[in-house]
This record gives sequence, structure tokens and C-alpha cells, in this order.
Amino acid sequence: MNCSISGEVPEVPVVSMKSGLIFEKRLIERHISDYGKCPVTGEPLTMDDIIPVKTGKIVKPRPVQAASIPGMLGMFQIEWDGLMLSNFALEQQLHTARQELSHALYQHDAACRVIARLKKERDEARALLAQAERQVPVAATTTATNGDALSNGKRAAAAEEEMGPGGKKIRPGISGDVIKELQDCNAALSQQRKRRQIPATLAPVDAVERYTQLNSYPLHKTNKPGILSLDIHYPKDIIATGGVDSNAVIFDRPSGQIVSTLSGHSKRVTSIRFAAEGELVVTGSADKTVRVWQSSENGNYDCKHTLKDHSAEVQAVTVHATNKYFVTASLDGTWCFYELASGLCLAQVADASESEGYTSAAFHPDGLILGAGTSGALVKIWDVKSQANVAKFDGHVGAVTAISFSENGYFLATAAQDGVKLWDLRKLRNFRSFTPYDEDTATQSVEFDHSGSYLALGGSDIRVHQAASVKSEWNLIKTFPDLSGTGKATCLKFGPDAKYIAVGSMDRNLRIFGLPGEDQSES
Repeated sequence: MNCSISGEVPEVPVVSMKSGLIFEKRLIERHISDYGKCPVTGEPLTMDDIIPVKTGKIVKPRPVQAASIPGMLGMFQIEWDGLMLSNFALEQQLHTARQELSHALYQHDAACRVIARLKKERDEARALLAQAERQVPVAATTTATNGDALSNGKRAAAAEEEMGPGGKKIRPGISGDVIKELQDCNAALSQQRKRRQIPATLAPVDAVERYTQLNSYPLHKTNKPGILSLDIHYPKDIIATGGVDSNAVIFDRPSGQIVSTLSGHSKRVTSIRFAAEGELVVTGSADKTVRVWQSSENGNYDCKHTLKDHSAEVQAVTVHATNKYFVTASLDGTWCFYELASGLCLAQVADASESEGYTSAAFHPDGLILGAGTSGALVKIWDVKSQANVAKFDGHVGAVTAISFSENGYFLATAAQDGVKLWDLRKLRNFRSFTPYDEDTATQSVEFDHSGSYLALGGSDIRVHQAASVKSEWNLIKTFPDLSGTGKATCLKFGPDAKYIAVGSMDRNLRIFGLPGEDQSES
């Protein structure tokens, strides 16, 4: 009577009710707990199917080999030989594992060296490509038609003087006098900011909570609807809008009349800004050009300069606090620093370590640093004096669609596909994030009011938050629905003292939100 598993006489025999086979109890119990079936027949088997077999207690006879001293020595010899063979097999396995590990470490080290070399070659190639891209449009500019050269005679002559050997454009650079002017402006504005107080005429929170749509003005063409950018000249309360129809419109809000329509771009106007006390308007377009418009005595604006220094869409225009200089940012991965009066490009700056284009840009209120958002979800902070990238903020998802500095000089708000992030420029960190919409709805615009007391953001609706400190809560005080029906509030800006909010969407209408009583009294 032997165990069906071990083949030996069982010490505690049991029998299966299903198969009638005999097993050692401890062996069959372990097999059932692991597999739940008979080890011989493969039928399902449980402990309830096992019946113990009663046997008499007998003394097991010694095996023949253990009956004498020579037999026992032979058994010990066999066990020793088995142990030595097992030890030898383990040593062989250890040796093989060491060889494989050594080979893997060598391959890893070689791969790291190759990756480092490829990264270095990639960075060098990107730098050469960026340099070549900056040179190509310059060469094309010199072969422009005579008519264009005549309409911009001074600029054409200046461009010819700037050409160096091999058709390379020589930028004059930001001179020491210009830097001193920027520093003097920075010092003056910094002193004013230390004494800055919230104006008594600022719209209070309870008034903003009661804002509603006052008017809707159809400013752009119906066949190509969409307002992509707007700006407000506070002293005259006039609004400039840039549209998908390739036109820019100057609109007088108090009278509700269009002052002038600026036609000249061949593609959509992506960015627009007032300059020089409203006497000049700067527009950037998807046609790769920047235009400077001069107001005339009859109220119209005429094109003063057409600037063609970029090789891809111009996405952002921002004017320096001196009102003498401005910066443009483009998808070609460069930003240009211009003199406003002459339209001369003093510097064109590219980041050799990054290939993403710029999708937004804004000057800090003091004017010595420039914030720029990229299509690769980065926010870069540039020192204007040295044209050096001094900080990078990451964490966004998707292109950075808008950027706005608070008037207090400490806070920066950026918008992207994943919402709005607030950055503390003193500690260079993100201290708050807003996720107003779902992951498929991008935040298109973000803007502080001129006092830094309110923050507005736009996407599928328009939301206004009360600005606070780093540790305090930025409360949502008002939500306006997007009445355009397009689900995209592409641009917005607070009016003087936050008395109203101007909003542009992907229809042709400019919408004004405010208090009805105040709007009537102003009219």
C-alpha cells in the first residue's frame, strides 16, 4: 500500500472517495490547497472527498543500506556527491549571471555616451537652423519690389546699410543709451509702485458681481468672423480689435462708432496694441509681418512701417512702458526688439536650446523683463538688457495662449489648454492654478486689470476672480456666459478702473459687460 504521489508507504494514509487512490495526508492536503484537483486523475477534489485510513502502529524497518556501517558510508557518499554537483551548478549560474551583468553595464554606458553625443549634435544643428532661418527672410527682404521699397524708403535704405558680407543681416543691438533709458523708466516706475494705492474710483467687488452685457458691436466681416486680440487706450476710452478677416478696427466706445478700419494685412490679425498715447497702433499678423499705423488729422490710421523680420506667424505684440520700443514674438522661435519711431529692429533673439515657437508675450510693468509663452507649454522670462533667458516655468499642457503681469510686479498669470496658472516672480514658483473647463476646452485669454485687483479669464465663458496674496484665496466673483455661441472667448480686457470688461469671441461682435446705470451716465 504505497502513496500515489511519493510511491512510498504513507505514515498517515488517506483514500480518495472519487478515485479510490491512497495518498500521504500531508502531500494530498498541500496539492489540494494549491490546485484543487486529484494529482493522478485530474478530477476536482476537496478535503471533504478525503477519508483517513486506520492502520496499526508499526515500526518501520530500516532500509538495507542503513543496516551496516559500510552501507551508511555509501549513503553519505551519495549525498555528498549530490551536494557537490549542486554547488558546482550554482557556481556556473553565478558566473554566467556576472558575465551578463557586466555586458549589460557596458551597453548602458555606451548608450549613455551615444545619447549625450546625439543631444550635443542636435543642439548644434538647431542653433545653425535658427541662424539660417533668420538669414533667409532677410535676403528675401532685399529683393522686394520697387513699389514696396518706395513706400518704405527710409526703412529700405536702412536695411541695405545693415547687410553684411554673405547677405547676413547685422542687427545694431540694444545700445547703452537705450538700456539706460529702460533702466531709468524701470527706476521711476518702481518708485511709483512702492507708493501705489488702489484708486478710489476702482469698481468695487459688489459692482462687478452685478455686471451684465451692455452692448454688442459688429465690428468685423461676417464671412470671416472672429476677434483674436483687443487693446484699450484708457485716456480716450477707444478700443482696438484684430480680426480673422485680416482687418484691425479702431472703435470709440462712448459714441459707439468705428473710428477707422486698418486694412493691409493679408491674413488674420493675431495681436494689436496702442502706443504713443494712442497716436500709433502696432499690429501682428499670421502673414509674418508687423505693421505700425499712424493716426492722421482726419481720424484715420495710415500704415507707417511694414516690418518683415519674422519667418513665421507673428503671435504677440507688446509695447514697452516708455512708449518708444515694442517687442514682437513669432512661431519662428524668435522675438524682436524694435524702435517704435523708426521701425528699426535693434535685436532679434532666439533660444538655441529650444525649438518651439512663441504664442504669447508681455512686458513686465517695469519694462526690464519680458515674459513669453511657447507652443511647447513653457513660459520663459527674458532679461531685456542682456537678452538672456533668466527663468523658465513649466507645468502647463498645450500652447501658452495668453500671459499677463499684475501691476504689483510680483504675479504673473498664464493660460493654456489646462487652465490658468499664477506664478510668484519673487520665488519663481507656481502658487495657484485654476482649471475652469474640461480637458478639451482651452483657456484662451487671461488678464489682470490695471490696478491688479481683479483677474479675468476667458474660454467657453468669462470668469472674474478677486486678486489676493499668495496664501489667500482668489475668490470667483462673477461668471459671464459666452453669448457668441462659439464657446471661445478669445480675448478680453478691463476698461478704465475696471468699470467695464471688453470681450472678443469667435463671432464678429465686440461685447461690453458692465453696470447699465453707469454706462448710460457716461454716454
